[in-house]
Amino acid sequence: MKRLTKVMAGAAAIALATAGCAGSGGGGSEESSGGPRTLTVWLMNGSAPETLTDALNKEFEGANEGVTVKYEVQEWNGIQDKLTTALASQNPPDIIELGNTQAPSFAALDVLTDLTADVDSMNGGQWLQSLKASGEWDGKQFSTPFYAANRSVIYRTDMFEQAGIAAAPTSRQEWLDAITKLRAKFGSDPQFQALYLPGQNWYTLLSFIYDEGGDIAEANGTEFKATMSSPEAKAGLEFYKELVEASGTTAPKDNDEQNPEQAGIYGQGKVAMMIALPWELGTAAKDNPDIEKNSSAFPIPSKNAGETAPVFQGGSNLAIPVNSKNTDLAKDYLRLLLSDKYQTQFAEAGMVPGASTDLSALDANPVSKAMAAASKNGRSVPATPTWATIEAGQNPLKDMLTAYLTGVKDIDTATTDADTALDAAFTG
Repeated sequence: MKRLTKVMAGAAAIALATAGCAGSGGGGSEESSGGPRTLTVWLMNGSAPETLTDALNKEFEGANEGVTVKYEVQEWNGIQDKLTTALASQNPPDIIELGNTQAPSFAALDVLTDLTADVDSMNGGQWLQSLKASGEWDGKQFSTPFYAANRSVIYRTDMFEQAGIAAAPTSRQEWLDAITKLRAKFGSDPQFQALYLPGQNWYTLLSFIYDEGGDIAEANGTEFKATMSSPEAKAGLEFYKELVEASGTTAPKDNDEQNPEQAGIYGQGKVAMMIALPWELGTAAKDNPDIEKNSSAFPIPSKNAGETAPVFQGGSNLAIPVNSKNTDLAKDYLRLLLSDKYQTQFAEAGMVPGASTDLSALDANPVSKAMAAASKNGRSVPATPTWATIEAGQNPLKDMLTAYLTGVKDIDTATTDADTALDAAFTG
């Protein structure tokens, strides 16, 4: 999601270029089904294993005589400008991958095909709710889920054992108790951190807010009103501060988990826990190969014992440009890609499939297993065209966290100011 940060760049150009060209229903002047046809598919680098896409394309071509799949892997760097140009043209690719925070922006510009009537035939009964929501705009479905990922608590099993912690925490209180035991055991080392938690990890904050019953904003049709000053959101923010103070983390309060990169900090061997995506453990292991075999994970615990907290779920969606000349073929391709057969292969590759409730393939790895357990309670950010610019710019959630954690603002002022900034961005 963070790689797709310039979502609104070129928005006016798209709107002008496509005005009067096609409606949101798609299905423009498709090529004759009697002759050769080419289906152009753009997926992003690293999104799908090559073995999967090779098999998928071969099967699709075999089932559709005269059809050739022109499969093109795109790089994240510069993709916004490339999509802007492609979607404004009369000859765009037939299927595109979009970051889930990016999807509402293009849907609102009327450049994506309306897939509302096709949801059921595309395995819609098994879609991840968070990605389904990110593909909706004004009551219609403009993109499908593709794959997702969410954070869990990656921890040092050897440190837990030495601190006398017999099992992974299954509630907030057990989590705090584990931190107390870890600090009692290892706290004499000034470099030790029971939990590395930077001040601006707003993805983690959302779990606590969701767990309290709150959200970033509430929707009224296509309009959003920020709700960070609600009692529920404040309670989530208060627990974040409690966790920071209990853990004794030395992480900066004015930066996020990428600055410095938390995986590198964890890899130094002085941190017992980090709240991270599964592949961050692999990054940590590059400098410390032994750390992977001594690590496991558990879902972010809920305040309710035995439950997992809801998690922010990021990932990608799939869409059909409204000016595609092969809307019928593109829909058939999506039906095949979103079928149980290929969704299972996504899970086997270590990703949360966007259209499958069978996540058993992720159980083979303890870190992926924790992600899968939490993914069933995934949530998304507000499905507004302005969200990606909020995330890319002076993110009010980050400002709020730093101001509150450092004492520059009390909780009422910090959350009210965040609401003001978010509301301005929602209407910008």
